[in-house]
Amino acid sequence: MAGTTMQPSSLGNRALRVRPAGVRLSVGFILAKRFTLCAFANFVDVLRLAADEGDRSRPIMCDWAVLSDTMNAVPSSSGITVQPNERLGDPGRFDYIVVVGGVMEDDLSGLGQAYIEYLRKAASLGIPLVGVCTGGFLLHRAGLMDGHRCCVSWFHHADFLEQFDGLNPVSDQIFIDDGDRLTCSGGASSAHLAAYLVDKHVGRAQAIKSLHIMIIDDALRPEKPQPGVPLDISTNDPMVLRALLLMQQHIDNPLSVTELARRMGNSKRQLERHFRAALGASPQAAFLQIRLALARHLIETTDKSVATVAVECGFCDSSHLSRVFRQRFDCTPYQVRRARLDNPEVEAA
Repeated sequence: MAGTTMQPSSLGNRALRVRPAGVRLSVGFILAKRFTLCAFANFVDVLRLAADEGDRSRPIMCDWAVLSDTMNAVPSSSGITVQPNERLGDPGRFDYIVVVGGVMEDDLSGLGQAYIEYLRKAASLGIPLVGVCTGGFLLHRAGLMDGHRCCVSWFHHADFLEQFDGLNPVSDQIFIDDGDRLTCSGGASSAHLAAYLVDKHVGRAQAIKSLHIMIIDDALRPEKPQPGVPLDISTNDPMVLRALLLMQQHIDNPLSVTELARRMGNSKRQLERHFRAALGASPQAAFLQIRLALARHLIETTDKSVATVAVECGFCDSSHLSRVFRQRFDCTPYQVRRARLDNPEVEAA
């Protein structure tokens, strides 16, 4: 075939295949209904910028295609549509098939049967499948995530647990490379996952160039913690950041330090040592600080009863919350609530 050359796939378990000369990374995209435009654009722009010299956008070292069963334009969650450029065909021509999810729907009906069959065929050929944003949810619904970890946004962690059995979602990393399944939480993390693949197949220089042009400082490794709910705790220690995120996700049912360490794959002593070095406090003290900060926020900004706030923040009852609240803030939740009611202009401001 003119203009093509036989190159080995990056995967040891796949046969040689025909691909355009010079192409080192080929990606097929499947866009779910109401997909997240930002996650898709970040991923494909990293490929575009890595594929050519400068910013000329020629698909030389990377190529990509938006795949479709009907060739109808696909609406994103923002209402902007993307026009596919080829029909579903042989998935074996791609190094990766990327499913870009988006807005959660009651039945996650973003993929039709033709797409599911295509993805199952790709999996049978050993082609890695990538779930971006809620794309991991869709892959699991298709039965393609069994035995694999799945990275989901901390924001969707509860949604995932409510809808799926048999899969442990990971929401304290920006993306996961689990062999032939890769998943990321969407947003900026999709750029980092794309750069990770460019680094692996094309070269580190091209990956870094893409991110720098996109005004992203550094390529992040998969174990980098996701940003979560803002905290008044500052540290650059990845282990501590991951632990803090897990604490946030279990505020209403606090984990013991032993269980926290187990879920992270670390020892209790190791976790405690990192907390002491990074924060000068124990994990228990940091967890209590997070829960009390949330409790005060809810007391100041909502009309929830103190008893309700206590339960939501992992305290036994309102008396338990009031006791530790006074120790931390030198006042009770009721006094904070009364001050807000007595000074409505402060709340309005």
